[in-house]
Amino acid sequence: MAISEAYAGSATISATEYSLPNNSTSLAAITTDGVYQVFLDLSALTTTEEYLIQVKEKVTSGGTQQVVYSATVVGKQSTPAWVSPSLILMHGWDVTIDRVAGTDRSISWSIRQVA
Repeated sequence: MAISEAYAGSATISATEYSLPNNSTSLAAITTDGVYQVFLDLSALTTTEEYLIQVKEKVTSGGTQQVVYSATVVGKQSTPAWVSPSLILMHGWDVTIDRVAGTDRSISWSIRQVA
């Protein structure tokens, strides 16, 4: 399978958890299997912001979605393009971002599918 951009968008992120693939504050599990990597443009952040990025997945198809990867980004980034590791996702996954502190900022993203 070729590399593709499975999901992309931009939104102002607030203190409400925001689902990137759903492009909404409505969280819903994605069941398209693949190896995915998340790219975020964090160039708008200043020293006062803190954001929580989470990848959630069901361990088994009948299971409950749980956090499988988490990262906290604080302040202005010396490298404003943030990239997650590649993750094998399949049973019901989501990628969310949430403002923990500071001002709401516009963040652009791309979720790329490797396989």
